[in-house]
Amino acid sequence: MGSAVGLDENAVNGEHLWLETNVSGDLCYLGEESCQVRFAKSALRRKCAVCKIVVHTACIEQLEKINFRCKPTFREGGSRSPRENFVRHHWVHRRRQEGKCKQCGKGFQQKFSFHSKEIVAISCSWCKQAFHNKVTCFMLHHIEEPCSLGAHAAVIVPPTWIIKVKKPQNSLKASNRKKKRTSFKRKASKRGTEQENKGRPFVIKPISSPLMKPLLVFVNPKSGGNQGTKVLQMFMWYLNPRQVFDLSQEGPKDALELYRKVPNLRILACGGDGTVGWILSILDELQLSPQPPVGVLPLGTGNDLARTLNWGGGYTDEPVSKILCQVEDGTIVQLDRWNLHVERNPDLPPEELEDGVCKLPLNVFNNYFSLGFDAHVTLEFHESREANPEKFNSRFRNKMFYAGAAFSDFLQRSSRDLSKHVKVVCDGTDLTPKIQELKFQCIVFLNIPRYCAGTMPWGNPGDHHDFEPQRHDDGYIEVIGFTMASLVTSTRVWLILAVVRCTSRREACISCTKQPRTTLSLILWIPSDFSTITSNE
Repeated sequence: MGSAVGLDENAVNGEHLWLETNVSGDLCYLGEESCQVRFAKSALRRKCAVCKIVVHTACIEQLEKINFRCKPTFREGGSRSPRENFVRHHWVHRRRQEGKCKQCGKGFQQKFSFHSKEIVAISCSWCKQAFHNKVTCFMLHHIEEPCSLGAHAAVIVPPTWIIKVKKPQNSLKASNRKKKRTSFKRKASKRGTEQENKGRPFVIKPISSPLMKPLLVFVNPKSGGNQGTKVLQMFMWYLNPRQVFDLSQEGPKDALELYRKVPNLRILACGGDGTVGWILSILDELQLSPQPPVGVLPLGTGNDLARTLNWGGGYTDEPVSKILCQVEDGTIVQLDRWNLHVERNPDLPPEELEDGVCKLPLNVFNNYFSLGFDAHVTLEFHESREANPEKFNSRFRNKMFYAGAAFSDFLQRSSRDLSKHVKVVCDGTDLTPKIQELKFQCIVFLNIPRYCAGTMPWGNPGDHHDFEPQRHDDGYIEVIGFTMASLVTSTRVWLILAVVRCTSRREACISCTKQPRTTLSLILWIPSDFSTITSNE
């Protein structure tokens, strides 16, 4: 059993994705006559995340014998038959069914249906259409007719697009060599395609259409709490499972590489802001053109980027169908992103330069970059979660850890001398005297309006004419200093903040000398970049 299907050479078309289930109301799909353990009340059950049938574990072998397969998610390569450009329905018997019959418009029998043994409906696991199990409703021509893929057809990757490459390719290559090459351009294109696909078990051959907006879904089950696993299963039901990926099993690079040439591609990142940043960094590495827009389903703790883009502060069990509509219809906007360039500080003595850090774990930030109190608390949270992930299984518990770590750091006053060791110059203006005067314990380079789980330190400038409203796509970065008092109250006090705006064409430099508990010595240069992202507006 696994949480997601793969795109490796061992993939089997029509294979069920079994998950453990304790739902006692669902009878075994085989029915009483064929069920192997029909008299055992406590027999283990499995549920397919893709087509939602339930069987006893002991009955899975019998299900294979009657050849009831899950819906096909790709097609085999090497077939000499004409390519099929349509998908057939995948009909499944249901003993319980919501909604109304597609044919007669009447509801399905729900009375005493919790333990119903009668098959009341036949539904398609692709388009979700359902019919009464009667010859007057479900007719023979429905069996072989093309499937529309339902309400979300525009974002579903049809199985006809995904082709599993046949292993023995010698005869295919020989055949290709015999074909007449009409131009050098065509020859170079073919060679490039063969090189790209070499060694890959799957290739994607999309049919371009302005109506199609194929979606890749990346889910990080570690983000926030236990919502990720549930979200992953729901997307498996609504979409082609081979467009849904579990980031705890594998990173996003291989999937993005495989789908890189699909027109109008969109991406949904289900996780925290770190998950979004991870995907954006892979897009940078692959240099996709045009770069696909990225939507956010917030499963993290803070979700500041999701709040900024109107995706909300956290997922609250909204219907997945509604989320898919929002992704399809969402407005595409630009997001400024900033590179961090680190150099050794030439003004430091040689003994401190030896201990200096010249390489950061990440050299791009999307939300904000900070020094001091909040950075130390965030690092402590990250290291604790990496060491004991099982203790960080809910958004509330994560926030409680943040609060505890912040209180402990507040008592220790570990950042009290930050202003003595930092020099900040923005657009040629030296802010160091102001920082030392106000004794800031936290300096934030803010790219988006939201900070620390939703607070807005820049706020609405109002009557302060020297300050303009903040935007995530304006080519500016706001530099804000906090005293401990302003951090504790999470409020914006104009008199105690050294606030400036750096344009994307200039530099913001930070020089740090050696401090207690760190060996950081660096100068940061911050030029701008941007990515396309989907806003839920």
